[in-house]
Amino acid sequence: MSRRLSVLVVGDDNEVLKALAQLGCEFLAVNVDDALAKFRKARPDVALVEPHLLDGRNFVRELLRMDPNLPVVIIADCSCAPSAVQAVREGAFEFILKPFTEEHLDLVLKRALERRRLAEEDHRLRCQCRYDEGFDGIIGKSPRMCEVFGMIRKVAGTEANVLIVGESGTGKELVARSLHCRSTRADKPFVPVDCASIPENLLESELFGHEKGAFTSAHTSRPGLFEYADGGTLFLDEVSQMSLPLQAKLLRVLQERQFRRVGGRKLISVDVRVISATNRDLKKEVAEGKFREDLYYRLNVITISLPPLRERDGDISLLARYFLRKFSSTSGKPVRDISDEAMGMLERYHWPGNVRELQNVMERAVLLTEGEVITPQDLPPEVRSPQVPPSWEELPYREAKRAWMERFEREYFLSLLRRHNGNISQAARAAGVSRKTIQRFLRSYRSGS
Repeated sequence: MSRRLSVLVVGDDNEVLKALAQLGCEFLAVNVDDALAKFRKARPDVALVEPHLLDGRNFVRELLRMDPNLPVVIIADCSCAPSAVQAVREGAFEFILKPFTEEHLDLVLKRALERRRLAEEDHRLRCQCRYDEGFDGIIGKSPRMCEVFGMIRKVAGTEANVLIVGESGTGKELVARSLHCRSTRADKPFVPVDCASIPENLLESELFGHEKGAFTSAHTSRPGLFEYADGGTLFLDEVSQMSLPLQAKLLRVLQERQFRRVGGRKLISVDVRVISATNRDLKKEVAEGKFREDLYYRLNVITISLPPLRERDGDISLLARYFLRKFSSTSGKPVRDISDEAMGMLERYHWPGNVRELQNVMERAVLLTEGEVITPQDLPPEVRSPQVPPSWEELPYREAKRAWMERFEREYFLSLLRRHNGNISQAARAAGVSRKTIQRFLRSYRSGS
């Protein structure tokens, strides 16, 4: 071996351990119950797993969740070959069948080490965040965004907790990733958590993990996201959605760098930088008793405020052309420009959904246009003729039902066509409808009806 490998062996085969010793590897042999705990401490280069000892696929997924670059090699005899093949499909690097020679094992380990090196090099290059456009993949040149970029440069290298505030769709996770990529933790995990999308009764277990038997469905012990993020960054999106009891537990972790899993007694120590985000006014939430004041000040050491798209002078056209190039490339359609009239509509629109909404509008336009230039007819009606539609509650039942069905049909067919790269025949087969149904839908939305 060109370097001394650290290998985690999940199994009890003495021949494997003897071969590793002959190859000069450092190895740690563990049983199934201790494997994940030992893995977090040792952080090996490679894992060798015997599938007959465990549900190999679930275990492989758990290892790769903790370290996406980890090469997992399955060691199996002929009776376990189907499980080994399935594990490779689930993300394992390779499998080898017993009996094997030291030379064969050495070759596999060398390939695994090279795989890891390439993955880490790719991660390092991506985390240098040098793009031809924008700042760390964040497109913008307006004065407001230049202020944001300057703040990122100042605080990325610190250990300070950062609170990112801004409306939905303004790019808060992109800013969090930029902070992580520019920090000393860039080679460690970046773990995003959407606190608004996880049910309250599951969020505590998701963050802190649980022990076997902690609740009815806890059949095994499971580490939480704080443990997965150890050494790296945990991004808590929509942190204001946390309940007050969970806020108290988060505060203790930030203060003491320790916590207990749900149903556990053992204190677990972690080294995690927390970046949080919200689209709410946390000061108002504190005043109303919905958010802990002490936690607010813990999270809000540094604040980065993202402007809404409507306040970013010049960025709408920049972003629209960026998304045009992106979706033209991914869809294989030669769409090269946006007409002046269509661009004027984009720049006058209020963009309540911010950059995320503009991205969706441009993807739709590229998908639906029949020419090489985006025209007003390719834009959705709300962009062509901005107005505030009445809410469903204000409409009579039949009108509200029709409006709901039209919205469902639009979102369903556009999503379907995106999934099939605009191929009407494939989309029709997947939906179980005729080509004429989808063509009728496209005519309807191109005309704005």
